[in-house]
Amino acid sequence: MIDLDELVEEHGVVGAQLAVLTDGEIADVAAGVLNADTRAPVTTDSLFQIASITKVWTATLVQELANEGRLDLDRPVRDVLPGFRPVITPRQLLIHTSGIDGDLFHDTGSGDDAVEKFVARLADAQQITPPGELWSYCNSGFTVLGRIVEVLRGKPFNTVLKERLAAPLGLTVATTYAEGAALHVAAGHVDGQPVTDPGPESDWPAGSALAMSARDLLAFARMHLATPAFAVMREPRVSLPDFGYRASWGHGWELHDYSGGLVVGHNGGNKGLSAYLRVAPERGVAVALVASGGRPQAVFDSVIENVFSGLAGVRRAESPVPPTDPEPVDVERVVGTYRCAGHEVVVTQADGGRVLVRLDGEEREFVALRDDALIAVEKPHTVLVLMNDLLHFGRAAARI
Repeated sequence: MIDLDELVEEHGVVGAQLAVLTDGEIADVAAGVLNADTRAPVTTDSLFQIASITKVWTATLVQELANEGRLDLDRPVRDVLPGFRPVITPRQLLIHTSGIDGDLFHDTGSGDDAVEKFVARLADAQQITPPGELWSYCNSGFTVLGRIVEVLRGKPFNTVLKERLAAPLGLTVATTYAEGAALHVAAGHVDGQPVTDPGPESDWPAGSALAMSARDLLAFARMHLATPAFAVMREPRVSLPDFGYRASWGHGWELHDYSGGLVVGHNGGNKGLSAYLRVAPERGVAVALVASGGRPQAVFDSVIENVFSGLAGVRRAESPVPPTDPEPVDVERVVGTYRCAGHEVVVTQADGGRVLVRLDGEEREFVALRDDALIAVEKPHTVLVLMNDLLHFGRAAARI
């Protein structure tokens, strides 16, 4: 195990947990504090939000329904949710190819009917691309999947998650903000200060509130490795756009670009909170990092290089970097404004064959990586993929 205390201090992280699964056993460490104001220490029993890693839990509940023959993943969603108008399937939602606008975050309260109300507001959600045509990360789609779970199980989503996953595994979880407060879940931190407004919690199935320890997150991963019926979730279903590495998506899992063997996982991020999960199924090795504030990506990178890669015998692909002598950007093709739910990308011409890209208010210089892609000059070297009148940055944004 690496020195987590040292990494937390080096990268300004307020608090963190790291857990490692090998040979069926889990080892874990903790560092830092839960809240910069109270200074309560992080222990290995502390809870952190896992944010979008929740989607793997939601996908697991959906896969259970499919395995039981209660849900056909390739029939329209409206077979289960008659008021839902987009003609898409549960499988398209699981693999982010539904084409519906992905980052709609409605506040429909915190009651047992919150997911039902949320999905009702998605009934006429805009289609950015035709169903099944293109991978584009979609938070909204997983809230729809959560509603399917509710309808077919006849119980609120959070109740189903506890009864079918958390309780059988003996895990301590918080599924709502209120439960998190009672269990002293780690606070998110921005610029070293605790987050006081975490935002709406209505989209629980997509990752707004679910919290647990890193150890319990790996207990969930261990269950996946021991359950043959869930192996289908790790099969590649759709390739991601070429962001400079090869990756694909299964049922809730991202299949990462590693040499030496299959690696699946998911990341999560809420306000001032980050979570990372990587699993090497063929080796029975997994790591989970949950953190608050600072630069957690740097901590995770160290975990991958110094712990996970060695134990699993795998190696992560090198990240793309700008060419030393890039071709000039085709400004006629690129310049414009692109939008999708929650995001705006504005591309303008700059000097020296470059362009300026303003994404969600942050402006940076980009050069040509390929004919169909741009890359940021400075780190992090973000890659944007051009697809006719779409600009793809993990979400597909349409030119207006």
